[in-house]
Amino acid sequence: MANASDAGTVKVGNFAVNRMGFGAMRLTGEGIWGEPADRELAKQVLKEAVQSGVNFIDTADSYGPAVSENIIGETLKPYDGLVIATKGGMIRPGPGVWRQDCSPEHLEEALNGSLERLGVRTIDLYQLHTVDIKVKFCDSLQALINFKNQGKIRHIGLSNVEPENLEEALGMTEIASVQNNYNVANREHEDVLKMCEENGIAFIPYFPLGHGDLTAADGPLAPLAEKYQVTPGQIALAWLLARSKVMLPIPGTSSLEHLRENIAAASLKLAPEDLEKLEAISD
Repeated sequence: MANASDAGTVKVGNFAVNRMGFGAMRLTGEGIWGEPADRELAKQVLKEAVQSGVNFIDTADSYGPAVSENIIGETLKPYDGLVIATKGGMIRPGPGVWRQDCSPEHLEEALNGSLERLGVRTIDLYQLHTVDIKVKFCDSLQALINFKNQGKIRHIGLSNVEPENLEEALGMTEIASVQNNYNVANREHEDVLKMCEENGIAFIPYFPLGHGDLTAADGPLAPLAEKYQVTPGQIALAWLLARSKVMLPIPGTSSLEHLRENIAAASLKLAPEDLEKLEAISD
């Protein structure tokens, strides 16, 4: 039986986690808003993910908002052997609408809400969800440093950052992870990945399966999927795992079938010549 541990581990701060994680954004309603259509199924997906060796769960207070964190708290607490990561810095006025607010005041409110919903005194990994152009980056980051000094978070992560943001952050504190958009067809943040490799920082690629036609049955990954008798999505995940030792994919789903496909990709090894073919794919 496939297991998330088949891809080995990566360090997130002082935690060693299996390199196939789970992103809990999809455990919500349409538009990442409100309750999921089937709350019990959402809980079942979480439970099976953990039973399959996933020990890194990623969420955010803005998923729902609050819904994803509530379901995780109800389903997985007391989190034995699990690393729970969440984020703050986005607000949700409505379905499909996302706005930045990385002010220290909002981040404190967001963190306290996450602590309550997850039912913990300390969050394992707290990530700045975005860079807010209305707030000095150093002020947002300093708020997270203060939370860490207060014992409310163990490790600090960043999301949606550029190299200059990461460089500034490393001058202020230890960074455990970076979460940016990255997949076989979108390598815009290759320079950020390189910095993570050089500094021993876990790189969490969101949208690991890309958008649109990338994982379609007749898309660019279809020939290799046929060769290996797997799905195009599994090819995309296997490429990420092969791309870098600091890579920590977090494919998310509300489907047990897709969860099992994603977990199975942890044991898929692509031949060097096929990895080379995938290098030629881009948006």
